[in-house]
Amino acid sequence: MLQQPPSRRVRTFALAGSLALLSLVTACSGGGDDAAGKATPTATTVTAAPEAGVVAPAKVEVIAGLTGCTAKIRIEADELRQGVCHTEEADYFITTFPEEQLKETWLEAASIYGGQYLVGSRWVISAQPKKLTELRPKLGGTIQQLGGTGPSAVPTTS
Repeated sequence: MLQQPPSRRVRTFALAGSLALLSLVTACSGGGDDAAGKATPTATTVTAAPEAGVVAPAKVEVIAGLTGCTAKIRIEADELRQGVCHTEEADYFITTFPEEQLKETWLEAASIYGGQYLVGSRWVISAQPKKLTELRPKLGGTIQQLGGTGPSAVPTTS
């Protein structure tokens, strides 16, 4: 087996850490709309971006400033940067990517957890649906529902 260079290992751990944080955020999202206990594995757009909306730049600190918070950077890697905003009403994660393809890969990996995300050009915000709806007019983007493919809390008869 080939030895990975240290920078590759750091990126792998950063991505794994980001996905672990993602599972914590989405675990609190409720999932009350899933009456049958089964989730769809594909993402669907819940709302479209406003026609004349603001397009936020893909930088954690700038996006955080547009939402009225100062983000604490949690992950700093070549593939992504992630900051967390703590407010009285909700906590949320802002994840930015240097390339659109890295964002798409991240969303694909996150789809196993399900939940809603505010998605823009090279950035994603993970928060409760109510907070995403509040942030969308400030940032633009679309609210996407990702389908979970993990274990279901509802027993099946198979």
